[in-house]
Amino acid sequence: MKMAERMVAALFILGLLAGCDRSDGQEALSTTEAHHDSHVGHKSDEHGDAKRMKAAFSFRSGAAKAKEEAELAVRITDPAGGPVKDFELNHEKLLHLIVVSEDLSYFSHLHPSYQGNGIFRLPLTFPAGGKYKVFADFKPVGGNNTTVGQWLTVEGTPMKAESIQVDLGRAKEVGGKEIALTPLALKANEEITLTFSFRDARTKEQITDLEPYLGATGHVVILSRDAGHYLHVHPLDEASTGPEARFVTSFPQPGIYKIWGQFQHRGKVITVPFVVQVE
Repeated sequence: MKMAERMVAALFILGLLAGCDRSDGQEALSTTEAHHDSHVGHKSDEHGDAKRMKAAFSFRSGAAKAKEEAELAVRITDPAGGPVKDFELNHEKLLHLIVVSEDLSYFSHLHPSYQGNGIFRLPLTFPAGGKYKVFADFKPVGGNNTTVGQWLTVEGTPMKAESIQVDLGRAKEVGGKEIALTPLALKANEEITLTFSFRDARTKEQITDLEPYLGATGHVVILSRDAGHYLHVHPLDEASTGPEARFVTSFPQPGIYKIWGQFQHRGKVITVPFVVQVE
């Protein structure tokens, strides 16, 4: 075979292989821990273990229906299609499951039980029909932090979609607590420290007795408006008890993002959402 013919054949084979990639509709997201000196969040880049690992999401009943409990199974497989059997504890859990509605008005952070042989299970009840995106966040033993996301369709009447409005004041009252987020100006591709500040909503006294949540003072999940970019950020000081909790990350591109901060105070988990504009 002539050299030119060999090159054409090689390019044809590469094209076939590229066409097979992501045929299952999943989005594989490489992740890197954001700890004390890392200053990097779990980002939606397609490289590393994320490109090799896969997660299959399925319901025992075949499909989930709104307001009815359905058991979700998450099966993690390696590049050869075999089960990934060993996982490392990542903030006290083997797998973190994030579930959001298409308009980002619904958010849930769950922890399925490991059944062995690469399979996790948990019961789920969706508030309404429509599209939801699920993210499986895990770390295989000897591998990197990996997140795989996929859209699921839930049968039933959809909820009325909520428009995403940027929070101008950046202060929310949740569970009797006043929580503020700074800074106000956010720019893409720059290292940014997100600072959550806590006060008692009635007395305005600073809250200094936050409790550990999943082994840290808090956790932050960030999604772009279309849920295409996912960041899971852990605090700079995991032992902080308030009145501030700081998280360092960077936004991959300009646009609107929704931020969910999760903290624990006096035995109750607080989830506070913020919508921000990144320039």
